[in-house]
Amino acid sequence: MSDDAAQRRAKQTLNNLLLSLAATVGVMVLLVLAVPRDDSNRVAPVDYVAIAEQAATETSGKLLIPTIPVDWYSNAARYRSSAQDGVANWYVGFVGPKSEFLAMTQGLDVNQTWIQLMLESNKPTGEVLIEGQKWKVFESVRENNPPKSKDYMMVLEYENNAVFVYGVASTEALEDLALQLTLQIERQ
Repeated sequence: MSDDAAQRRAKQTLNNLLLSLAATVGVMVLLVLAVPRDDSNRVAPVDYVAIAEQAATETSGKLLIPTIPVDWYSNAARYRSSAQDGVANWYVGFVGPKSEFLAMTQGLDVNQTWIQLMLESNKPTGEVLIEGQKWKVFESVRENNPPKSKDYMMVLEYENNAVFVYGVASTEALEDLALQLTLQIERQ
């Protein structure tokens, strides 16, 4: 009688273990399904125009402020004075509806060292004529997968300044941004 009771208790322990495991998995699945998740974009848009207006008080040069399409937004904007890296510069990044990325960096009173640092190891591959201005095109010496934001860059040097347009977007989108910047430069 003692052997039967021991066997029954051993089977009961296994049954209890399996039932508690099933209950735990069931509660976990219920929690995962019941807890709401926010799938919205966590990057807040930046008011780059307001930042540019504030930065304009610190610089003697005129900052370029492009207009973006309604379905695009700015994810970053910053002005760095010349005290930080020798050249005052204005940076703005933009994100499109299909996760495209465009950016511009405007350097004020630039030197060739700063320009080469911005270009990293990109090589010149041609020119694009936009509103009579020759934008130099630079491309990465190696193919990156996925592409990096500075794999394709357009550069316009004017007066003692330079503006860079780059990103992971179509060439058409990059040229549209370059066109806006060219028109602003001509109005200065």
